[in-house]
Amino acid sequence: MRALVIDDSRAMRTILTRLMDNLGFEVEAVGDGKQALAAVERGPKPDVCLIDWNMPVMNGLEFIVAVRKNREWRDITLMMVTTEAEQASIVRALAAGAHEYVMKPFTSEIIEGKLAMLGLL
Repeated sequence: MRALVIDDSRAMRTILTRLMDNLGFEVEAVGDGKQALAAVERGPKPDVCLIDWNMPVMNGLEFIVAVRKNREWRDITLMMVTTEAEQASIVRALAAGAHEYVMKPFTSEIIEGKLAMLGLL
């Protein structure tokens, strides 16, 4: 299984990359939504994307909208992993096509539980 970690924080990319690697995923990490779109286009297609909301160039919500517009990418599981905690933000992300929403700070058990619930573990 392949995972794409999308976060402008180098520290958070490292944390999520290690976590996903420990769960058996092949992981690529990028710093914004535009780089993430390029990675998806280049392939191979990820099974799951872990996406921060607040990033430069293209934010996480814009990335989700772009992915959902492409029929070839509809089967990619999208999980927001962000500090955005307002109910309206959660609703917007899920309405745009995110499958799950995790708020920072999180534990590895939370991420693992969400992935299991989504059938990825």
